[in-house]
Amino acid sequence: MPTDRIEPDEPAHLRDAEGASPPIDRYLPAVDLVGLVRRHWIPVWELPEGTVSVQRVLQYPVCLLVIDADQALLVGPTTGLGTRELRGRGWTVGTMLQPAAGWLLSGRPVTELTDGAMSLAEVAGRDGERLAEHVRRLVAPAPRDEQAQRAATAAIEEHLRRLLPVDEEGELVNRIVEFTETRPDVRRVGQVSAEFAVSERTLQRLTARRLGLGPKWLIQRRRLHEAAALLRSRATSFDLAAVAADLGYADQAHFIRDFASVTGMTPGRFADELRHDGPGDGAPKEE
Repeated sequence: MPTDRIEPDEPAHLRDAEGASPPIDRYLPAVDLVGLVRRHWIPVWELPEGTVSVQRVLQYPVCLLVIDADQALLVGPTTGLGTRELRGRGWTVGTMLQPAAGWLLSGRPVTELTDGAMSLAEVAGRDGERLAEHVRRLVAPAPRDEQAQRAATAAIEEHLRRLLPVDEEGELVNRIVEFTETRPDVRRVGQVSAEFAVSERTLQRLTARRLGLGPKWLIQRRRLHEAAALLRSRATSFDLAAVAADLGYADQAHFIRDFASVTGMTPGRFADELRHDGPGDGAPKEE
């Protein structure tokens, strides 16, 4: 079973307009699955009657496995802001896959999943249905129980082991995404193609097939994740011009347009929400 918990720090998760989020337990995958799985996350929430919490996430360039009491899905990458309405009480067992895994699991170009989803039964037939049923039996009686959570993530990992070993192209796309996500100095597609000695056209085709997204999107999304982290760290006092400069934007206006076009709010409004960030019970589509 996975043994490593991840600290609850996720810049991609923007929370709801009141700054509320449910308790979310996060776990690293087993060592042999690091080429297929980034992490597991398990939110559990209980909201007062009549309360709706709209959770917002700047998703990563990956597919997600999402199982809850009502559905089991392979969710494709979201080009904009991922949102989900939470009501009443509930739980989700989610697995954030690595970039290589979407094509391996679905058997199709990930462009066909972008901004969409497939049922796990459609992806894996009766085996997918059995996995969803097993996870529900484990988690539903006590969603916050750590042993139940670990058993559920272990069951998902066992299902995914059939995809090993990761193919050569999958390993390449994992490296490409890691490069763009961890190198703040990468601001142009040409830098990515030069690093991996492929043409920009080849890079475009590869990322479309395996990620359902283009390399320009990868760079923009990394910058927005950095922006969210910077704004969160400076929520009580910040200078938008300084944040824009830190992120490599030519000017403050360009940064504000980028942030607002994806999140639906200005950086200033996002920072205002952080100021009254409080405990809450709210959110699953991850991150």
